[in-house]
Amino acid sequence: MQYWGETISLVVALSWTATALCADIASHKLGAQPLNLIRMGLSLVCLVVFLWVLTGSPMPIGTDGKTWFWLALSGLVGYVFGDYCLFNSYVVFGSKFGQLFMTIAPPTAGVAGWLFLGERMDGHAWLAMAVTLSGIAMSILGKDKRDTNHRLRLRLKLPIKGVMFGIGAGVGQGLGLVLSKQGLDTYATALPVGVSEEVVFAMPFAGTFIRAIFGFMGFFVLLVCSGKMDRVGCALKDRNGMTFAFLTTLFGPFIGVSLSLMAVQHTQAGIASTLMALTPVLIIFPYALVYRQKIKPMEFVGALVTVCGVAMFFLL
Repeated sequence: MQYWGETISLVVALSWTATALCADIASHKLGAQPLNLIRMGLSLVCLVVFLWVLTGSPMPIGTDGKTWFWLALSGLVGYVFGDYCLFNSYVVFGSKFGQLFMTIAPPTAGVAGWLFLGERMDGHAWLAMAVTLSGIAMSILGKDKRDTNHRLRLRLKLPIKGVMFGIGAGVGQGLGLVLSKQGLDTYATALPVGVSEEVVFAMPFAGTFIRAIFGFMGFFVLLVCSGKMDRVGCALKDRNGMTFAFLTTLFGPFIGVSLSLMAVQHTQAGIASTLMALTPVLIIFPYALVYRQKIKPMEFVGALVTVCGVAMFFLL
């Protein structure tokens, strides 16, 4: 199917919009670090059941050492570093602004794909990426205010701590996506000839399972070193918080991340990451409804520009 990878990337953007809204609530209720460990544990359970039902084995079939290396590295970079930064940014200034900095992921993935995977981006793809990112920035940064000289100003004041977390989140996701692509390419090479279609279809979920193992271990070490393991026990007793933690897991590590790995199998990492970065625009409307905020005119303009950028991937 033509544009299959791009289509999956758009589905991922929708899934991550739901993830961001649920994670925003869960982060404030449970704390960023306990939530990360809990959702990694929940995702491992979901993925084990899924792999067992689909392939007959709870563990990935046909993997080799190189596959585990790249996907483990991806889990540490994307989950432990990237999501640690992302969820802490939610605590500082919420998912709407936290998702703003995820626009750093596409150029990061594009440059990393060029450096490590030998991917090339033609002129219109780079232009489409630039238009898409510009629209996303306008949607989030737009401030419809005028100074004493009646000049339009775009201004956004955010805590430095949150900004640093946001930058780390974008870089972590971009690098993690490229490392995942490398891991899945290695996995495809390692699969024995004549393997069943179920095993081939389950590859992205198997890759997510490996990433989640090392994500869980990484967050466990962070909690132990910070002396905050007791917070996990308290978090598990919060039924409302755990509901949102489960939804965060369902739309995030299980559906969203697995489909993101499937997307990079069918298109370049930079393009997939750019389309997945539509989340900051998609989140505007539900975020406004949940937190009863007005949508600024500039956000509408930014959304239209972003849609034009996405269309350029398909029409040019």
